[in-house]
Amino acid sequence: MNCLSPSLLASDFARLGEQVVLLDEAGAQYVHIDVMDGNFVPSISMGLPVIKSIRPCSDRIFDVHLMIEEPVRYIDDFVDAGADLITVHTEACGHLDRTIEAIKETGVLAGAALNPATPLSVLDYILPKLDMVLLMSVNPGFGGQKYIPYTTEKIRDLKKKIDRSGQQIDIEVDGGVNLNNVREIMDAGANIIVAGTAVFKGDIRRNVESFLKIMEQ
Repeated sequence: MNCLSPSLLASDFARLGEQVVLLDEAGAQYVHIDVMDGNFVPSISMGLPVIKSIRPCSDRIFDVHLMIEEPVRYIDDFVDAGADLITVHTEACGHLDRTIEAIKETGVLAGAALNPATPLSVLDYILPKLDMVLLMSVNPGFGGQKYIPYTTEKIRDLKKKIDRSGQQIDIEVDGGVNLNNVREIMDAGANIIVAGTAVFKGDIRRNVESFLKIMEQ
């Protein structure tokens, strides 16, 4: 299933709850929530209290992307705050297997994220435990960056890897996605699309509907 996951990093934080409701009404299936700790990535963003406060605003999937060091420490807390899907970075986990197991034990979906230059081989042994793989198409930490072109080939390679495994695993792409390149990204194999600036700049409802129209083709 193809799904749009608008990134709240690009939202107006003064109207956050209102904009989450608007995403829901416009038809976005996921809400992408970037959590940054200032260590794994330079920026610091929203955390547990914010997620908990906006959870009543939408029954869509809260797609929580943890850009933090050793996220295993906080898995239960993010589940309690309302996460439906927790994605951790392969580069940020001392024990990736243990972290994925900790997510799965809570009953929510588990994803692993890879930075642009991280090879797919890091997934060789953990892939069977994953519900989703997130490929970063920019270097994480800031919104509004341009899509890194070689990500498209990486998506194709990951799709082949998943197909060979015989499993049903989602491929999410995050970074520099817009209405001009989303079709190419999906044709390469992605089925969950994260978009921040391209959704929140201008008319949010119209932008969501435009993405969904292309994604349904």
